[in-house]
Amino acid sequence: MDIKKNPKFVVIGGGTGSFTVLSGLKQYVQDITAVVNMADDGGSTGILRDELGVLPPGDVRQCLVALSESNQLRDLFTYRFNEGSLTGHTFGNLFISAVEKMTDSFESAVALAGSLLRIQGRVLPITTEKVTLTMKLNDGTLVSGEHSIGKYRLGEARMFPDLSLSPNAEITDQAKQAIMEADIVVIAPGNLYGSIAPALIVDGVAECLKSTKARVVYIANLVTKPDQTDGFKVHDYVDEIERFVGAKVIDYVIFNTDEPPKSLLKKYTHDGEYIVEFDLDYMHGKHYKANGLPLIDGTPVVVSSTDSISRQRSLIRHDSDLLARELMRIYFS
Repeated sequence: MDIKKNPKFVVIGGGTGSFTVLSGLKQYVQDITAVVNMADDGGSTGILRDELGVLPPGDVRQCLVALSESNQLRDLFTYRFNEGSLTGHTFGNLFISAVEKMTDSFESAVALAGSLLRIQGRVLPITTEKVTLTMKLNDGTLVSGEHSIGKYRLGEARMFPDLSLSPNAEITDQAKQAIMEADIVVIAPGNLYGSIAPALIVDGVAECLKSTKARVVYIANLVTKPDQTDGFKVHDYVDEIERFVGAKVIDYVIFNTDEPPKSLLKKYTHDGEYIVEFDLDYMHGKHYKANGLPLIDGTPVVVSSTDSISRQRSLIRHDSDLLARELMRIYFS
């Protein structure tokens, strides 16, 4: 790959994982495209989908905020109402949904929000189909909805669920072009079956990842998810991602080698979440290069006491700047 002065980065995912990657990367890269999973149906997003028939704004909003250059507007778009009939909704979700209803175009709503937020880069839905994520288990059981699947107890046995979207969804032309023209494609950390996989199984995404000349980098999760990825090591996440893609597309894996403070670790183990372990011997000689770094952000996470949704989110976060610098090192290598 020829070294360019203005590298093109694409980040695939949604939610907190993409937010962390984008927040760090924008300090080093001008040309960033966030390609966002569109199967989210929980929380404020789920209510808006059900009541207004709109596309899910939540993960898109987080990516827009991550790339914003305006602190005041970032705060505005993340402001969550905690009283009255709007309890649980963020202003940003309401704004995006309102513009979508007004223009009958989700893409126009995202573009307008991006303009107001003065984002560095762009945010694209991976599809504009109104999809529902469905999981079929080995015993034939069907579970419907991203939120339900993200909380489903798969048990200790490895079940390797079959995921699909209803109706079938195709990647948008803009998202396809972004992946094909990228220098680096990043698969962000996140809920494996509820957030990452729904983006990868959109028709056309696998073909793009197989044929793009970009280096494909996966950033591994910091902790396992109870009853879904119990006992998963770094290479298990890679194997599952490539199972959904149907090919060995990962060129680099970035994973954490650090441990969080004992107080946090105790809380997580009590909740059934454990630091994702790694097996260097197993990963040695694989088709991807595994780069381990102490990636846990030491800055305390500030959570509003009135925000019940934020209180449920992870207090162990990736160091966004270290991630960005490692991604740049891969680009220049």
